[in-house]
Amino acid sequence: MTDIQDAVLVEAPARRGNAAVEVYELRKEFRRRDRGRGDKRPRVALGGVSFTIERGETVAILGQNGSGKSTLVRLLSTLLLPDGGYARVLGHDVVKEPRAVRRLVNRVSVEASFFKKMSPAENLGYAARYYGMTSRETRDLIPEILERVGFPAERRDEPMESLSRGMQQKVALARALLTSPVVLLLDEPTTGLDPRSKLEVQEFIREIRETHDSTILLCTHDLNEAESLADRVGILDRGHLLALEPADELERRYGAETLEEAFFAATGREFEAETDEDDDREVFA
Repeated sequence: MTDIQDAVLVEAPARRGNAAVEVYELRKEFRRRDRGRGDKRPRVALGGVSFTIERGETVAILGQNGSGKSTLVRLLSTLLLPDGGYARVLGHDVVKEPRAVRRLVNRVSVEASFFKKMSPAENLGYAARYYGMTSRETRDLIPEILERVGFPAERRDEPMESLSRGMQQKVALARALLTSPVVLLLDEPTTGLDPRSKLEVQEFIREIRETHDSTILLCTHDLNEAESLADRVGILDRGHLLALEPADELERRYGAETLEEAFFAATGREFEAETDEDDDREVFA
Protein backbone atom coordinates (compact mmCIF):
# COMPACT_ATOMS: atom_id res chain seq x y z
CA MET A 1 0.00 0.00 0.00
CA THR A 2 1.14 3.56 -0.69
CA ASP A 3 2.59 5.11 2.43
CA ILE A 4 1.45 8.47 3.76
CA GLN A 5 4.50 10.37 2.58
CA ASP A 6 4.03 9.20 -1.01
CA ALA A 7 0.25 9.61 -0.95
CA VAL A 8 0.17 13.39 -0.85
CA LEU A 9 1.56 14.41 -4.22
CA VAL A 10 -0.08 17.84 -4.28
CA GLU A 11 0.53 20.35 -1.51
CA ALA A 12 -2.81 21.74 -0.34
CA PRO A 13 -3.06 25.52 -0.64
CA ALA A 14 -4.77 27.68 1.95
CA ARG A 15 -8.33 26.72 2.70
CA ARG A 16 -10.92 28.48 0.57
CA GLY A 17 -14.06 30.31 1.69
CA ASN A 18 -16.79 28.41 3.49
CA ALA A 19 -16.06 24.97 2.03
CA ALA A 20 -16.75 21.97 4.25
CA VAL A 21 -15.23 19.48 1.77
CA GLU A 22 -12.42 20.32 -0.65
CA VAL A 23 -11.17 17.82 -3.22
CA TYR A 24 -8.45 18.62 -5.73
CA GLU A 25 -7.06 16.30 -8.42
CA LEU A 26 -7.85 13.30 -6.22
CA ARG A 27 -6.55 10.07 -7.75
CA LYS A 28 -6.74 6.41 -6.81
CA GLU A 29 -5.60 3.37 -8.75
CA PHE A 30 -6.17 -0.29 -7.97
CA ARG A 31 -4.46 -3.33 -9.39
CA ARG A 32 -6.55 -6.26 -10.51
CA ARG A 33 -5.00 -9.67 -11.06
CA ASP A 34 -5.11 -10.83 -14.67
CA ARG A 35 -6.36 -14.42 -14.49
CA GLY A 36 -4.76 -15.42 -17.76
CA ARG A 37 -1.27 -14.03 -17.16
CA GLY A 38 -1.11 -14.04 -13.37
CA ASP A 39 0.17 -10.46 -13.14
CA LYS A 40 -1.63 -7.33 -11.97
CA ARG A 41 -2.95 -4.63 -14.25
CA PRO A 42 -3.81 -1.12 -13.07
CA ARG A 43 -7.34 0.20 -13.03
CA VAL A 44 -8.05 3.87 -12.42
CA ALA A 45 -10.85 4.28 -9.88
CA LEU A 46 -10.51 8.07 -9.65
CA GLY A 47 -8.62 9.98 -12.31
CA GLY A 48 -8.12 13.47 -10.91
CA VAL A 49 -11.43 14.56 -9.35
CA SER A 50 -11.87 18.14 -8.10
CA PHE A 51 -14.85 19.82 -6.40
CA THR A 52 -15.93 21.62 -3.22
CA ILE A 53 -19.00 21.32 -1.01
CA GLU A 54 -20.08 24.36 0.99
CA ARG A 55 -21.14 24.08 4.63
CA GLY A 56 -24.75 22.98 4.90
CA GLU A 57 -24.92 21.94 1.25
CA THR A 58 -26.06 18.56 -0.07
CA VAL A 59 -24.26 17.28 -3.16
CA ALA A 60 -25.27 14.09 -4.96
CA ILE A 61 -22.86 12.15 -7.16
CA LEU A 62 -24.52 9.97 -9.78
CA GLY A 63 -22.61 7.05 -11.20
CA GLN A 64 -22.88 3.44 -12.20
CA ASN A 65 -21.09 0.63 -10.42
CA GLY A 66 -17.41 1.01 -11.13
CA SER A 67 -17.63 4.78 -11.62
CA GLY A 68 -15.59 5.60 -8.50
CA LYS A 69 -18.37 6.58 -6.05
CA SER A 70 -17.39 4.20 -3.27
CA THR A 71 -13.69 4.95 -3.69
CA LEU A 72 -14.43 8.66 -3.28
CA VAL A 73 -16.35 8.05 -0.04
CA ARG A 74 -13.63 5.78 1.32
CA LEU A 75 -10.93 8.34 0.59
CA LEU A 76 -12.88 11.12 2.31
CA SER A 77 -13.53 8.92 5.34
CA THR A 78 -9.79 8.00 5.61
CA LEU A 79 -10.35 4.30 4.81
CA LEU A 80 -8.09 4.56 1.76
CA LEU A 81 -5.00 6.60 0.94
CA PRO A 82 -5.00 8.58 -2.30
CA ASP A 83 -2.36 8.11 -4.98
CA GLY A 84 -2.38 11.81 -5.78
CA GLY A 85 -4.13 15.09 -5.12
CA TYR A 86 -5.60 16.01 -1.77
CA ALA A 87 -8.88 16.17 0.14
CA ARG A 88 -9.81 18.18 3.22
CA VAL A 89 -12.79 18.09 5.55
CA LEU A 90 -13.39 21.37 7.37
CA GLY A 91 -9.77 22.26 6.77
CA HIS A 92 -8.32 18.94 7.95
CA ASP A 93 -6.26 16.94 5.45
CA VAL A 94 -7.58 13.37 5.18
CA VAL A 95 -4.05 11.94 5.01
CA LYS A 96 -2.19 14.16 7.47
CA GLU A 97 -5.00 14.52 10.02
CA PRO A 98 -7.08 11.33 9.81
CA ARG A 99 -8.17 11.33 13.46
CA ALA A 100 -9.58 14.84 13.21
CA VAL A 101 -11.42 13.91 10.03
CA ARG A 102 -12.92 10.75 11.54
CA ARG A 103 -14.39 12.79 14.38
CA LEU A 104 -16.13 15.07 11.89
CA VAL A 105 -17.52 12.58 9.38
CA ASN A 106 -19.89 9.68 9.49
CA ARG A 107 -20.16 7.19 6.65
CA VAL A 108 -23.08 5.07 5.53
CA SER A 109 -22.34 2.35 3.00
CA VAL A 110 -24.01 -0.75 1.62
CA GLU A 111 -20.87 -2.55 2.80
CA ALA A 112 -20.93 -1.13 6.33
CA SER A 113 -18.85 -2.99 8.91
CA PHE A 114 -20.14 -4.01 12.33
CA PHE A 115 -19.30 -6.22 15.25
CA LYS A 116 -21.23 -9.17 13.84
CA LYS A 117 -21.80 -10.97 17.14
CA MET A 118 -23.22 -7.84 18.77
CA SER A 119 -26.77 -6.58 18.45
CA PRO A 120 -27.80 -3.38 16.64
CA ALA A 121 -28.26 -1.57 19.96
CA GLU A 122 -24.83 -2.70 21.18
CA ASN A 123 -23.17 -1.56 17.94
CA LEU A 124 -24.84 1.83 18.23
CA GLY A 125 -23.80 2.14 21.87
CA TYR A 126 -20.18 1.43 20.95
CA ALA A 127 -20.26 4.05 18.17
CA ALA A 128 -21.80 6.60 20.52
CA ARG A 129 -19.03 6.13 23.08
CA TYR A 130 -16.42 6.65 20.35
CA TYR A 131 -17.98 10.06 19.70
CA GLY A 132 -17.99 10.92 23.41
CA MET A 133 -21.67 10.27 24.12
CA THR A 134 -22.64 8.73 27.45
CA SER A 135 -24.98 5.77 27.99
CA ARG A 136 -27.37 8.15 29.71
CA GLU A 137 -27.55 10.29 26.57
CA THR A 138 -28.20 7.31 24.29
CA ARG A 139 -30.53 5.24 26.48
CA ASP A 140 -33.65 6.67 24.84
CA LEU A 141 -32.02 8.03 21.70
CA ILE A 142 -30.90 4.67 20.27
CA PRO A 143 -34.38 3.05 20.29
CA GLU A 144 -35.87 6.28 18.89
CA ILE A 145 -33.48 6.44 15.94
CA LEU A 146 -33.84 2.73 15.17
CA GLU A 147 -37.61 3.21 15.08
CA ARG A 148 -37.34 6.24 12.81
CA VAL A 149 -35.27 4.37 10.20
CA GLY A 150 -37.83 1.58 10.23
CA PHE A 151 -35.92 -1.06 12.20
CA PRO A 152 -38.33 -3.48 13.96
CA ALA A 153 -38.21 -3.34 17.74
CA GLU A 154 -38.43 -7.14 18.12
CA ARG A 155 -35.10 -7.62 16.30
CA ARG A 156 -32.95 -5.07 18.15
CA ASP A 157 -31.33 -7.69 20.36
CA GLU A 158 -30.41 -10.12 17.57
CA PRO A 159 -26.76 -10.39 16.45
CA MET A 160 -25.94 -8.40 13.31
CA GLU A 161 -24.86 -11.56 11.47
CA SER A 162 -28.43 -12.86 11.54
CA LEU A 163 -29.87 -9.77 9.85
CA SER A 164 -30.50 -9.24 6.15
CA ARG A 165 -28.51 -6.73 4.16
CA GLY A 166 -31.46 -4.33 4.20
CA MET A 167 -31.72 -4.59 7.98
CA GLN A 168 -28.00 -3.99 8.38
CA GLN A 169 -28.31 -0.93 6.15
CA LYS A 170 -30.89 0.53 8.50
CA VAL A 171 -28.50 0.05 11.41
CA ALA A 172 -25.75 1.76 9.42
CA LEU A 173 -28.02 4.74 8.88
CA ALA A 174 -28.99 4.83 12.53
CA ARG A 175 -25.32 4.72 13.55
CA ALA A 176 -24.44 7.63 11.30
CA LEU A 177 -27.39 9.76 12.33
CA LEU A 178 -27.03 9.00 16.05
CA THR A 179 -24.06 11.31 16.43
CA SER A 180 -25.49 14.28 14.47
CA PRO A 181 -22.50 14.33 12.13
CA VAL A 182 -21.02 17.56 10.80
CA VAL A 183 -20.26 15.88 7.45
CA LEU A 184 -22.34 12.91 6.36
CA LEU A 185 -20.96 10.64 3.61
CA LEU A 186 -23.71 8.49 2.13
CA ASP A 187 -22.77 5.68 -0.26
CA GLU A 188 -25.99 4.19 -1.66
CA PRO A 189 -27.80 4.79 1.67
CA THR A 190 -31.18 3.37 0.64
CA THR A 191 -30.00 0.29 -1.28
CA GLY A 192 -31.73 -2.83 0.01
CA LEU A 193 -34.56 -0.96 1.75
CA ASP A 194 -38.25 -1.43 1.06
CA PRO A 195 -40.07 1.55 -0.52
CA ARG A 196 -41.55 2.80 2.76
CA SER A 197 -38.23 2.63 4.62
CA LYS A 198 -36.52 4.31 1.69
CA LEU A 199 -38.87 7.29 1.89
CA GLU A 200 -38.45 7.44 5.68
CA VAL A 201 -34.67 7.49 5.35
CA GLN A 202 -34.78 10.23 2.72
CA GLU A 203 -36.98 12.35 4.96
CA PHE A 204 -34.64 11.75 7.88
CA ILE A 205 -31.69 12.91 5.76
CA ARG A 206 -33.55 16.15 5.05
CA GLU A 207 -34.27 16.56 8.76
CA ILE A 208 -30.65 16.01 9.75
CA ARG A 209 -29.55 18.67 7.29
CA GLU A 210 -32.11 21.19 8.50
CA THR A 211 -31.82 20.61 12.25
CA HIS A 212 -28.05 20.04 12.51
CA ASP A 213 -26.76 22.06 9.56
CA SER A 214 -24.95 18.97 8.31
CA THR A 215 -23.02 18.91 5.05
CA ILE A 216 -23.94 15.86 2.97
CA LEU A 217 -22.26 13.98 0.13
CA LEU A 218 -24.71 11.49 -1.36
CA CYS A 219 -23.35 8.92 -3.81
CA THR A 220 -26.19 7.11 -5.51
CA HIS A 221 -27.54 5.58 -8.71
CA ASP A 222 -31.09 6.64 -7.79
CA LEU A 223 -31.94 9.60 -10.04
CA ASN A 224 -35.05 10.65 -8.10
CA GLU A 225 -33.18 10.47 -4.82
CA ALA A 226 -30.41 12.69 -6.15
CA GLU A 227 -32.79 15.24 -7.61
CA SER A 228 -35.03 15.46 -4.54
CA LEU A 229 -32.29 15.65 -1.88
CA ALA A 230 -29.39 17.55 -3.45
CA ASP A 231 -28.60 21.19 -4.16
CA ARG A 232 -26.19 20.10 -6.88
CA VAL A 233 -25.82 16.86 -8.82
CA GLY A 234 -22.57 15.52 -10.24
CA ILE A 235 -22.01 12.89 -12.92
CA LEU A 236 -19.10 10.56 -12.22
CA ASP A 237 -18.11 8.26 -15.06
CA ARG A 238 -15.12 5.89 -15.12
CA GLY A 239 -13.39 7.89 -12.39
CA HIS A 240 -13.93 11.32 -13.94
CA LEU A 241 -16.33 14.00 -12.72
CA LEU A 242 -17.99 15.27 -15.90
CA ALA A 243 -20.21 17.94 -14.36
CA LEU A 244 -21.47 19.23 -11.00
CA GLU A 245 -24.44 21.60 -11.13
CA PRO A 246 -28.05 21.95 -9.95
CA ALA A 247 -30.18 19.31 -11.68
CA ASP A 248 -32.04 21.80 -13.88
CA GLU A 249 -28.76 23.33 -15.05
CA LEU A 250 -27.42 19.87 -15.90
CA GLU A 251 -30.47 19.27 -18.04
CA ARG A 252 -30.00 22.59 -19.83
CA ARG A 253 -26.28 21.93 -20.32
CA TYR A 254 -26.98 18.67 -22.18
CA GLY A 255 -30.22 19.75 -23.85
CA ALA A 256 -32.16 17.14 -21.87
CA GLU A 257 -35.66 17.09 -20.42
CA THR A 258 -34.79 14.74 -17.55
CA LEU A 259 -31.78 13.94 -15.39
CA GLU A 260 -31.64 10.48 -16.94
CA GLU A 261 -31.37 11.98 -20.41
CA ALA A 262 -28.64 14.33 -19.17
CA PHE A 263 -26.69 11.36 -17.79
CA PHE A 264 -26.94 9.55 -21.11
CA ALA A 265 -25.86 12.64 -23.03
CA ALA A 266 -22.85 13.10 -20.73
CA THR A 267 -21.68 9.48 -20.65
CA GLY A 268 -23.08 7.92 -23.81
CA ARG A 269 -24.52 5.09 -21.73
CA GLU A 270 -27.93 4.17 -20.35
CA PHE A 271 -28.07 4.78 -16.62
CA GLU A 272 -29.49 1.34 -15.78
CA ALA A 273 -26.72 -0.60 -17.54
CA GLU A 274 -24.68 -1.40 -14.43
CA THR A 275 -22.42 -4.33 -15.19
CA ASP A 276 -19.03 -3.31 -13.76
CA GLU A 277 -17.69 -4.49 -10.46
CA ASP A 278 -17.82 -2.15 -7.49
CA ASP A 279 -14.90 0.20 -7.80
CA ASP A 280 -13.44 -0.35 -4.33
CA ARG A 281 -13.25 -4.16 -4.31
CA GLU A 282 -9.92 -4.34 -6.05
CA VAL A 283 -6.63 -5.80 -4.87
CA PHE A 284 -4.14 -2.95 -4.82
CA ALA A 285 -0.38 -3.13 -4.73
